[in-house]
This record gives sequence, C-alpha cells and structure tokens, in this order.
Amino acid sequence: MANKNTEALVQEMLDRESIRDLPVRYCHCVWKNDIEGIVNLFTTDGSISVPNDPSLPGAQGRDNLLKMYKQALGDLAPRPFIHNHVVDLKGPDRATGTCYVEIRATREGKSWIGAGYYDDEYAKVGGEWRFRSRKVTILLSAVE
Repeated sequence: MANKNTEALVQEMLDRESIRDLPVRYCHCVWKNDIEGIVNLFTTDGSISVPNDPSLPGAQGRDNLLKMYKQALGDLAPRPFIHNHVVDLKGPDRATGTCYVEIRATREGKSWIGAGYYDDEYAKVGGEWRFRSRKVTILLSAVE
C-alpha cells in the first residue's frame, strides 16, 4: 500500500464502494420486484447459476436473465438480506467477491428461510461496475 499514491488509493476505495453497492441494489430490486433493475446490474453477457441445485435454472445474457427472473420471482416473493461482502480488486476493470445472504419468503401460506452465499465476478463497463457472473450456493433452507 505504501507504493500507491493517494489518487490510486482513492480510486480503489471508490471501486470497492461501487462494487459493494451492487448486491445491496440487487436485493433492493428483488424486494421491489424490479426485474429490469436486477438485469441491468449485469453486464450484457452476464450470468447467474446455482451449481448445487440443478432444479434452479441459470441464465446468461440479459434476455435470458430477464426470462429467468420473471419466472423465478413470479410465484415467490423473496426477501433477501446481504451480509459480509468481501471484495478482491483484480485490476482497474475487474474484481471478484463473496457476499452472504439470508432469504425469507412466504409461499402457499408457509414461511421459508434460506441461507447461502454468492461468489461474484465483477466488470467495470462504461465506468460502472456490473455483475459479470453470480454463482449462488444455498446451504440451508427450511419451511415452517
């Protein structure tokens, strides 16, 4: 860190803050059922996958993401809460990170709770940070 000038350090802080804002905005859009808002947080070729649950479809590209989120959020109103976001800057326009999530929902009169994490890749496109990919791992889910 001693070798970096003040301008470089400030840029890193701005990049980290912009990246940390992505999952917060993602959750906000999910709460508001703003599917276009969710999809606009991804790069044009962005993707999401759930490797440990083959019953949940993944998608790549904004058109496919739009279809997937419309279907996935259509009959479930999840309420995600993001925690503990770790960000690793890999260069001026790419980064990786992990953030942890608790999800609460009600479906068919029953309460559902889940927990897991997102492993993310980020890309800076047109001066703005976006999700390049999200890999969701669900570790716990229960219905009451």
